Amino acid sequence: MGELSVRVQGVRDEALEVRSFALAASDGAALPAFAAGSHIDVHIAPGLVRQYSLCGDSADTARYQIAVKREPASRGGSQAMHERIREGDLLKISLPRNNFALVPSARHHLLIAGGIGITPLLGMARQLSRAGADFSLVYFSRSIAHTAFHELLSAPEYRGRVTFHYALEPDHVRAYLRKLLWTRPPDGHLYLCGPRPFMDLVEATAAPTWAPDAVHLEYFSADPASLAGPKESFVVKLARHGGEFEIAEGRTIIEVLAEHGVMVETSCEQGVCGTCLTGVLEGVPDHRDVFLTDAEKCANDRMTVCVSRALTPRLVLDL
Repeated sequence: MGELSVRVQGVRDEALEVRSFALAASDGAALPAFAAGSHIDVHIAPGLVRQYSLCGDSADTARYQIAVKREPASRGGSQAMHERIREGDLLKISLPRNNFALVPSARHHLLIAGGIGITPLLGMARQLSRAGADFSLVYFSRSIAHTAFHELLSAPEYRGRVTFHYALEPDHVRAYLRKLLWTRPPDGHLYLCGPRPFMDLVEATAAPTWAPDAVHLEYFSADPASLAGPKESFVVKLARHGGEFEIAEGRTIIEVLAEHGVMVETSCEQGVCGTCLTGVLEGVPDHRDVFLTDAEKCANDRMTVCVSRALTPRLVLDL
């Protein structure tokens, strides 16, 4: 996977504990084009790589913009971005990848954001606004002070298209969502990003009236419940490299393979980004990721080897 060298062109506080970073090519050249919904890997420090959505205008190839919320239970990424990264710093990033694209044939786009989930949806709002497309953005947050890009989204170009909701009680959120999602506009598509409990609520509310292929989700992490499931041992056979390896309870495929000199490219190690996606030639995977769609999981011909396991005693991987 290609890498780019970028310089931090600017750092700005967008809300309480949310900071944006403008990244420009270190040689001053134009950056590769991207579409709304894309994300990049940011190499923050040796061994510390995180994925962040591009929230800038996709028409701007002079810079990429990301925004990072400092998480209290940070695994190191958001804390490092807030404490270490300064204007002028050089960083390595991946080429943009898009697992959360807008549907070109949609006649209406409904964007629903919870908290920092605004980041990919802001890029969508910018692209849709520039194209003159029919869309609306509903943004839930704790308060105006916690609302990233509030000033930008309050500009005249978004008037009548963006609705803010602050500190609503759960019952009020449910009632509002039931009214909002009661009917699906003709060829309407729903795009959703935010904390998992919020996303689960929106998805469940939309389920009676929105077809599954009209609902598009961007997760920040895998489902803790799925990651906490049984982890019995199984055997992995490598079709091209050769060798069979036991994946013991509590170990991951990538950990065991790395110990035997078989390196699989990884990034998030949470089943979110798809970097480690590997072909499955035999056996049935126990899918624990949020990268593959339900249909792709049912095909059982690919799996994310960072978190997924096996439902059969042996898997044969295309490695």
